[in-house]
Amino acid sequence: MKHISSMESALICRFGSWVLVFASIMAVHSQMDSCGADLGSFLPAPFNTSGLACKPIWKTFILRYYQSHDNTVSIVLSSIYTSGWVGIGFSPDGMMVGSSAMVGWIDTSGRSFIKQYDLQGRSSSDVIVDEGKLMLTSVSPKVVLYGVNIYLMFQVRFSKQVESQEVILAYSNESPNHLQLTKHDDKISVSFDFSSGGSTVPTSPSSYPYQLKRNHGALAIFSWGILLPIGAIIARYFRHKDPLWFYLHVAIQFLGYLVGIAAVLAGISLYNKLNSDFRSHKSLGIFILVLASLQVIAFFVRPDKESKLRMYWNWYHHWLGRLALFLAAINITLGLKIVDAGSSWKLVYGIILAIILSTFSVLETMLWTNWSKKPVSRPSI
Repeated sequence: MKHISSMESALICRFGSWVLVFASIMAVHSQMDSCGADLGSFLPAPFNTSGLACKPIWKTFILRYYQSHDNTVSIVLSSIYTSGWVGIGFSPDGMMVGSSAMVGWIDTSGRSFIKQYDLQGRSSSDVIVDEGKLMLTSVSPKVVLYGVNIYLMFQVRFSKQVESQEVILAYSNESPNHLQLTKHDDKISVSFDFSSGGSTVPTSPSSYPYQLKRNHGALAIFSWGILLPIGAIIARYFRHKDPLWFYLHVAIQFLGYLVGIAAVLAGISLYNKLNSDFRSHKSLGIFILVLASLQVIAFFVRPDKESKLRMYWNWYHHWLGRLALFLAAINITLGLKIVDAGSSWKLVYGIILAIILSTFSVLETMLWTNWSKKPVSRPSI
């Protein structure tokens, strides 16, 4: 009998492993949902009918629906499921805030849940369970786990025939805690036509107005968090590099002012687009822009160095600028909290703020040390 070498044995084992992996993949694939799947064997009536229209809509999400003559829409939403929750929201403008959502999940004990949520805001306390604007029928919503797929089923009655409707799809791998939703891992807004089955899916979840929101934040941080503080630091601590400090200060501050205007305009556009009620953030942003505009105006009307008014102009220019930068830091932090910005945004701005404050502390200490050595010739501030 021929003995098998160690190399041949390793190859056989590797081949066997590949076969098992391939078989596992094929088994999972055979259980994946598709528009050709027969739902009658495991879905309850009236959601097990073959008359439901079917549309793959996003990732593994498949939307089945039927709209009756009394404006009632029967919906079956399916997706691959391992843990967490799956949800579908109906929105007036494609945004999360102001929409109502049906969310389903299976807990660790195997119990199924499906609840309506009123998405009044982005924080957890603003996502209200068992409330919302969806008019559910007497047919009880249900959740079924079959194979690797979860199925959310419910009926909604509308005031008129539904055609184009903004739909939000989202999921999280973490289950709700005492019915309180955890933050989604991914989401998308889709304009779906329930009359024809057509849909317009953004190329990425960052499409307008999500992109506008990011642009507003990036412009605000770049202008008020980076450029303008750097310009102020140059003016206070590098006057011995005359006249270079002056030209750098003017150029950087003017550039920061222009970027700041762009940030405010993007913010106003976003505010109007979302019909937001974040009046404190908006009002503070406009007030800061007014302070910056007064600084620009002051540059063109500054008195000569020999003028008796120069000392008062210096006080006005310095303290108004410091107030604007202080309020800007507060408003940026407020904006990050309002939009529930991700940890990466908060980390980046935190690092920027730490660098600016550390630089200021070191340079201010050095400046006061030099002043103590030369009490007679302190520079004006």
